[in-house]
Amino acid sequence: MKNFGFIKVAASVPLVKIANCTANALAAEQQIKQANKKGVQIVGFPELSMTGYTCADLFYNQLLIEQAENSLAKLIKNTSHLDIIAIVGLPIRTENQLFNCAVIFQKGKILGVVPKKYLPNSNEFYEKRWFTSASNITTNELLLCGQKVPFGEHLLFKSEDVTFSIEICEDLWGPVPPSSVDALSGSHIIFNLSASNELVGKNSYLHDLIKQQSARCLAGYVYASAGFGESSTDLLFAGNAIIAENGVILAKNERFSLQEQLIISEIDVERLQHDRLKNSAFTRGLAQTEVITDVTSIPFELPQNTLDLTRFIYATPFIPTDERMSESCEEILNIQVNALATRLHHTKITNMVLGISGGLDSTLALLVCARTCDKLGLPRKNIIGITMPGFGTTDRTYHNAKQLMSSLGATLREISIKEACDQHFKDIEHDPTLHNATYENTQARERTQILMDVANQCNGLVIGTGDLSELALGWTTYNGDHMSMYAVNSSIPKTLVRYLVHYAAHNETNKQTQATLLDILDTPVSPELLPADQNGMISQKTEDLVGPYELHDFFLYYMLRYGFAPTKIFYLATKAFIQTYDETTIKKWLKVFFKRFVTQQFKRSCMPDGPKVGNINLSPRGDWRMPSDASPELWLNSLN
Repeated sequence: MKNFGFIKVAASVPLVKIANCTANALAAEQQIKQANKKGVQIVGFPELSMTGYTCADLFYNQLLIEQAENSLAKLIKNTSHLDIIAIVGLPIRTENQLFNCAVIFQKGKILGVVPKKYLPNSNEFYEKRWFTSASNITTNELLLCGQKVPFGEHLLFKSEDVTFSIEICEDLWGPVPPSSVDALSGSHIIFNLSASNELVGKNSYLHDLIKQQSARCLAGYVYASAGFGESSTDLLFAGNAIIAENGVILAKNERFSLQEQLIISEIDVERLQHDRLKNSAFTRGLAQTEVITDVTSIPFELPQNTLDLTRFIYATPFIPTDERMSESCEEILNIQVNALATRLHHTKITNMVLGISGGLDSTLALLVCARTCDKLGLPRKNIIGITMPGFGTTDRTYHNAKQLMSSLGATLREISIKEACDQHFKDIEHDPTLHNATYENTQARERTQILMDVANQCNGLVIGTGDLSELALGWTTYNGDHMSMYAVNSSIPKTLVRYLVHYAAHNETNKQTQATLLDILDTPVSPELLPADQNGMISQKTEDLVGPYELHDFFLYYMLRYGFAPTKIFYLATKAFIQTYDETTIKKWLKVFFKRFVTQQFKRSCMPDGPKVGNINLSPRGDWRMPSDASPELWLNSLN
């Protein structure tokens, strides 16, 4: 798909002069030309933007209707040299009826006209006084500006890359918005031409409506509402411009502005298509909808402009970004805690056994266990935390592990694995000076054996500490730390693990626990399976070996959540990490990611149970199924 599936759209809020069609057409012309210069492919204007929404009984005036059409014709002519598609609003008279319409045009040609369906007629609104609903049209075409054009409620404008459709103001507020039908019929982007007045609390409700409708339709939504210049006789129109995509607001303007405004963003049609393909409920909605006979497809050519991405790409897509960050963190922890509580209740087990290394993952798992004890009314001493010093354990992580368990009230056990590993090296005739995979994995498997056997001793449940990022990369020892009886972190990526521990640290009232958590956050990520350096510091840093977790989590999110190709993931990463990594570095680790992700599936195929927390999970019983012997060549070759 061209431009990685991004379609650049705009919502315009021009200054309006009531009943001055010439001035309004000129204002629209200037906005269209400005949008075109910025690479916009489709731009939408407010409802009745050629006349002004508040003309009231002036809509009965023949001169106004004629001048609206004449001004439209001039606007179309003056922009006929541009490739951009524009959508403006005006009253159109046909067959002795007046309709509140959206007119879609490009390069001097009117592509179609869509009339408004739901006409508000209560309180401050009385549109039925002047207009007829789209439900009452008796023709599927009309003559406008000397052109014979399609006319109807459900017109779908189709190009090779995108399909869009129109609804007008109140249509969004109806029980079954026209956009619902349009989306099921193939529309990716809905343009809404609106003239919604301001009331206390209404703007928040409007935002919710737009987010919800774009989410239900798995669509982009471009909303442009009347602003400064509309009559203030009884109402105030503050000018709202909003661009949303599948439940997320991408861009919005400043309300109550006295200046014209043009907001621009990009709708990711490729992302929408992926979600529609994967969401079986969307397909069932199409099958269960009554046959719609009046859907008309109208071909057009989308302007092929060079992509200049303006929408913000978050470098950490797994981390909560909304205004309810604390609430989101609590929800994540509650999912983990309640899942573990359910498993303990079901098994009638009251003891939890886990290895505490002084690293991020085991810290989060320990915090979850502590909260679970509190929830079930169990003493925290039922948590048997075992620190198992090995050949690479440093003083820093060792002391942090002990301090954390002590301050949280867990039962602390210390079992060194050095002698057992030395004996194992002798048994299998391995040279302990050879620090290869055997040397490292022996330690991981010895630790897992200890945890399992201690759990048998105390009738406990071994709590897994490994995270989603490690599972994705296969950065785990098969039948070592890869295995547990319940894995509470299995759907938490490393970047989110760090964020949750940070959240816990800053909400911890115990000063000793807080200090320990902060030091753990400051410690390099390491399995500590190789001896420390001459200064006693960590010598084996995971991110030096497999790459930065913030990059891998970014790759993982866009690969699993949206099925994007490596080239698109690379493009997005260059935007998200423009201040952090150069393109060569990003591509290097992206290749590492795909190679490791595809070849390490065998570890995920037999991973233990664990709760799903976010949109992405690698459980073979849940979200992700793939053969263990798949080849990574397809993905790697696309990056050459």
